[in-house]
Formats: sequence, structure tokens, C-alpha cells
Amino acid sequence: MKKLVLNFFKVAGLVSAVAFTSCSTDDPESVGQEQADVITNLDAGILNGTLQESYSLEAGVQYQLTGQFIIDDNAVLNIPAGTKIVAENGGTDVYIATLKGGTININGTESSPVIMSSVNAQPGDWGGLTLCGDATTSAGTDATAEVGGFTYGGSNDSDSSGIIKYLQISGTGAQINSESQYNGVSFYAVGSGTYVDNVAIINGSDDGVEFFGGTVSVSNLYLENLDDDAIDWTEGWNGSVNRAYISNTISGFSTVFEGDKDNGNPTFTDITAISTVGGTALQFKKESGGTITNLSLSGYDVDLDMKDGGALSNVVFEDNYTAVAYATDEEMEASGEYFYGLNTSVIATVDVNDFAWVDTNISFDTDVLQGAVTGDVTLDASISYTLNSSYIVQDGGKLTIPAGTKITARDGGTGVYIAVLKGGTIDIQGTETNPVVMSSVSAEPGDWGGLTICGDASTTAGADATAEIGGFVYGGSNDADNSGSIKNLVIKGTGAQINSESQYNGVSLYAVGSGTVLENIAVINGADDGIEFFGGSASATNLYFDNNDDDSIDWTEGWNGTVTNAYISHTKEGFSTAFEGDKDNNNPKFINITAISTVGGTALQFKKQSGGTITNLYLSGYDLNIDMKDEGPLANVIIDGQAATTTDAYNEGTQVDISTWSWINASL
Repeated sequence: MKKLVLNFFKVAGLVSAVAFTSCSTDDPESVGQEQADVITNLDAGILNGTLQESYSLEAGVQYQLTGQFIIDDNAVLNIPAGTKIVAENGGTDVYIATLKGGTININGTESSPVIMSSVNAQPGDWGGLTLCGDATTSAGTDATAEVGGFTYGGSNDSDSSGIIKYLQISGTGAQINSESQYNGVSFYAVGSGTYVDNVAIINGSDDGVEFFGGTVSVSNLYLENLDDDAIDWTEGWNGSVNRAYISNTISGFSTVFEGDKDNGNPTFTDITAISTVGGTALQFKKESGGTITNLSLSGYDVDLDMKDGGALSNVVFEDNYTAVAYATDEEMEASGEYFYGLNTSVIATVDVNDFAWVDTNISFDTDVLQGAVTGDVTLDASISYTLNSSYIVQDGGKLTIPAGTKITARDGGTGVYIAVLKGGTIDIQGTETNPVVMSSVSAEPGDWGGLTICGDASTTAGADATAEIGGFVYGGSNDADNSGSIKNLVIKGTGAQINSESQYNGVSLYAVGSGTVLENIAVINGADDGIEFFGGSASATNLYFDNNDDDSIDWTEGWNGTVTNAYISHTKEGFSTAFEGDKDNNNPKFINITAISTVGGTALQFKKQSGGTITNLYLSGYDLNIDMKDEGPLANVIIDGQAATTTDAYNEGTQVDISTWSWINASL
């Protein structure tokens, strides 16, 4: 995309400031003089005053907006392709507005768009563009707009306020008062007869577009770094947005979507929103809602915020996205934060290159990892990467991480993780002398989500089950399935809390098959499990777990693989267990297991009918070595050839020697 440069024009002999009397005067001669002054200024390249007749700007001429420019009832302003309007940095005193009954026709083209911007395009420099129409709004007929005090609203839902094609607006959002601001484009009860296509709004201190009732639909929106909301609506707007690309690279913005008040069920199709600074994506206040199809979100900490606890059913995701609450209903009600995650696609549904006509110099850093891996992607060990959000290897994609690569995970909780979907592949090529490290800066438990891999092996949850993490699909019938290779990996600070029932683990393996290589993996300071197997047949060798708050090794759904050589250390109180097996018993194998605690606690816990076979077990320092949580038979747990007992100390095995495991000490 191109970089925008605007220069003021110079008009020889023109007096730059023109005084106008009130537009409400009843003196016909005075009114006539005012209109003559407006036309004189337009002819000289200045927009200021109230236009009461039809006028066409000249193509290729750069105009200066020096104050309020209002298109009155029955007046028409035509703006041809290539016109540039430079707004003075006058805040709320500088804007363009089309009143109810007026018409604006902006006829930019892809090769020659219309530009409206302040000189430096800084947020809040000027007021932006406002259209007032005669369509319905829950505010009623002849309502008063917070912007300009204009009158809007009626009963003509097919009303037309004109045409807007290929328009770029920058530097808008001037502050009216503590409650109100101008937007890039404000649509007040604008009707469906208005044509809006290809609009770019950049660097606004308030919303990009806001709809106050009405029925207007827009297509092809490019919205970049709006301080408040990119798309905002209220008063029962029931139009549509078709294709929007939204980017947030400056922290402190409000949301991507904000819906408020009555639900007119507007529709949104093909929406792509990308943040490199976290934040909230979709927010719905009161009873607002809408229907959304082909939504792609990447980089947001909160995907969905039902601000006032409105019904989730008001928001319909045609792609069957699932909203996962970040807390219980009681917790959300007590905190007033109704936050949800969505299993949305991170594959962009709108290509930013379709907006090549937009003048912007925004770029995404190549050392930031987020979004989708759809082909073969190989990282560069010489680059210090930041994992900013979810980074998801899609079906058919492959992510290769060479030895020595260091990935710093943003302390973004559940919004930050790496996942490999069913059919995708990961190849972590660490060596003992040069391992791969993934960690948050402080490596504190719960800072980020960790690594999740989904495979096609069998699980008692059935084929195409849905994971509690990310809502990913996993499970099939190919027990030899291969999701790739992980060698010499150190992970720190994982286990972000999804809700009171679910958390991310250091490594989560969903129906991962025996063809996957897992060796030399360390998980340190996790807020949940070190590694958890959800069914599947994967086996792992040389595992090191240090101070994971929940379980070091956890399995469920009939996992039947083998762990060989595992060393587990507990020096912090309050952890759950070293082992936790749950549900059906497919007799997984454990060879050479050492678990040492300096703070008591429980070593091995087996729930329901779970069990396994353990060879060469060494336990030290636990208050309880064997816990058959649901009174399952001890015969399900075989330790060194014998059924487990609750009295054996299990301290005679040979400890796993980690003196040569230098790779476990790697850090960022």
C-alpha cells in the first residue's frame, strides 16, 4: 500500500477567512449573500458554510475544509474521482454533513479515490463525515443527533442520501464532550437507497463507522487504528456490512464491533479483524446482537463481550462458532464481565491486498507470530520471535522451528498459544545443546496458553470430538497418525485459565497418533498440567516437569501410549498430583518414573476406572503415594509387576538421571 502525502494548495489573492451570519436568518438578501459566498469559496477551493443548491467539485483539484460544510435539504454535492479535501486541524468545528433530504455523491475509483484528511492525519484533528436520513430509528422521527444537533429519522427505509465510492478518511474523531465524539462516518437513519462501497477510515480518535438506526448497507470497509470502535451501531440499525478488514496495532482501542440498545439483527459477512496489541473484538450491549458469517479474529484477548449480560442467542454465528465463557455465570454476574472466547478461524476471510487503493504505511512485523499457518512455514533461529496471539497450523500446513529458536509469548492469557490442527504438522528441531524455548518474559504460571496438537487417532470421545481448548476438532481412527516431531523443547509460564473448569496445559495432545515423535520436553512453572493426553496413542521419552500447579502427567479418554524416562519435581505447595489418570483404562505404560516433592502432596491419582502399568517407579516426599480417587480397583494399576498398594513407599526404584539433561536449563 502507498503512503499518503497531502499538501495545502495555494490560491493567489484569496482571503482565507470568510465571515458568515447565522443560517437561521429570515432576511432573503442575507441568505442569498451567504449562498453566494459559499459558491464563491467553492469555486476558489474552500469548503465552508451551508450549500443550498447543487454543486460539483472539480476533478483533480485539492480543496481546503476550513470549518463546517453542510449540505442542506434538497442540495446535492458531487465529488469526482481524485478529489482531495484537506481539513484544517479545527476539531469539532471542522466537518462535512449532509442533512436529511440532502445528497452527497462521492464517486472515487480504485485508481483515483477521494481523500478527506487533515494534514497530519492525527486522531481527533477534525470531525469527519455525517449523513442524516429519513429511515426508521428507535430514537423516533426527527430525532436530534449528538453530532451537530442535526435532525434525522422518519419512515422511509429506502431513503437515499447519495453515493459513497472509494473514499478514504483520516484523522477524524474530534471530541464534542466527555460522552460524544465525531466518527469517521456517522450514518443517522440513513436508508437502504444510499450506496456505500469501498470506504477506508484510518487514525480516528473515535469510531470508524457508526450507524444510528436506519437500513443502509455498506461493503468493502478498511478500518485501521480507530481509538474507539471500528464498527458501531445502535437504535435498531438493521442493514449489513459485507467484507471488512480491520486492523489494530495501537493499544488502548475499545472494540472491533460495538452493538448497543435494540437488536435490529444487522448482518455481517466476511469480516477479518487483526490485532497485534490484544484488546476486545466483539462487544454487544443491552439486548443488541446480529448475524455474522465468515468471521476471522486474530490477536484479541477477548473475542466476545456481552457487556450487560445480554442473551448469547442474540448473536448468531452462521459458522457455528462456539462461545466459551471465561468464568461461571455467577462469577460473571459478580464481576460484570461477560467475556467469552470463540473458536473463530484465524485464516483471513478478507484479503488486505484487495484494498491496494488505500494509502497507508501500516505493516506487520515479521518477528510477530499470530494467525494461520496454511503452507510450509520455517522460522529463523536468528530472529527473536514474539508469540502475540494464537498461531494455528491448519490442516495441510507445516510449521518448522529450527534448533535454538526462542519464542517470547506475550502475557496475554488464553489468547496466546500455538496449536496444530488435525491434518497439520509441527517439526520442532531442537538439540540437546541448542533447544527450542517458548516462554513468557517472567515465566509465571498462567501467562500464556502453551502448545496444543490435535490428531486423528482414536479416543473414547469419538471421531471429530471438540476440544475444551480452542474448540478444535480431534479424533478419528488412524492410531499411527503423525502430527510431526518435537525434540528438545522447553516451555515455561503456561496454563492460562479458560474458565473455572478448563485451562491450557504446557503441552496438550488431543488424539495424537503413534507416528508423532515426542522426546526431550520440559514444562516448567505451568498453572495447569505439564502434559495431558486426550486419547490417542502417542508416546513420549525424556520428560521433565518442574512446579506445575495441577498435574505433571495427565491422561484421559483411553490414551494407550507410553512415557519413558520422566522426572517430576515439586517444590511449591498446592499442586494437584504427579500423575492423574481419568475415565477408561487402556493401560498406558510408564517406564522409569521419578517424582520428588519437598512439600508433601499426592503422587499418583487414578479416577474412575483409570489405571496403567508402571515399571521402575521412584517416589519421595509425598504425603500420599496412591490415590484411587473414585475407589477404582487397585488391580488396574500395576507397579513393577504387582497391583498397587496404598502402603508401599515406592522409594526403591532407580531414579532417572537428569545430570546430562542440560537442555532443561535453557531460557529466553
